[in-house]
Amino acid sequence: MTPAVSAIPAEDRYFEDYLPGAVFECGHIPVSEAEIIEFARRFDPQDMHVDPEAAVRGRFGGLVASGWHTAALTMRLIAEYFLSKGTSLASPGVDELRWLKPVRPGDVLRLRVTVLQATPSRSRYDRGMVRSFVEALNQDGDVVISMKPMNIIRRRGPHPSPPPLAGEGTGGGS
Repeated sequence: MTPAVSAIPAEDRYFEDYLPGAVFECGHIPVSEAEIIEFARRFDPQDMHVDPEAAVRGRFGGLVASGWHTAALTMRLIAEYFLSKGTSLASPGVDELRWLKPVRPGDVLRLRVTVLQATPSRSRYDRGMVRSFVEALNQDGDVVISMKPMNIIRRRGPHPSPPPLAGEGTGGGS
């Protein structure tokens, strides 16, 4: 993490703490063969994810995690180490999701997030939109997945009230 944000734990971060250009490097999560197979049996039952013997003969030369499992593991890291449970309000989506390298049993993933933009909301003064570039890296430093999520984050208060809509608050009426 950059020095300006490293002193602020994730649970204490507000919109103002996600400065464009800030880089957060944090967390780790191990990946086991049992978890790869369990996830894939439920959500992506292809031989490369569920059958270690068949996977050896396949394109990757062994068992690999489903890309969706890798995305879920990355989301766990984001939720645990990057976003605050108290100030993260929602996400309208993710752009440019890329699976770059296979994730294998025994890998340990860590998170690197670069804040791209932080834009205060024009209509909801208590929040803003943070756009980031997220990468999960394995123990060798290889980027295994990247994405550009958007997160709506609460601002520190108090905040001014939004201006009245046209025709409101003018004292008119019948």
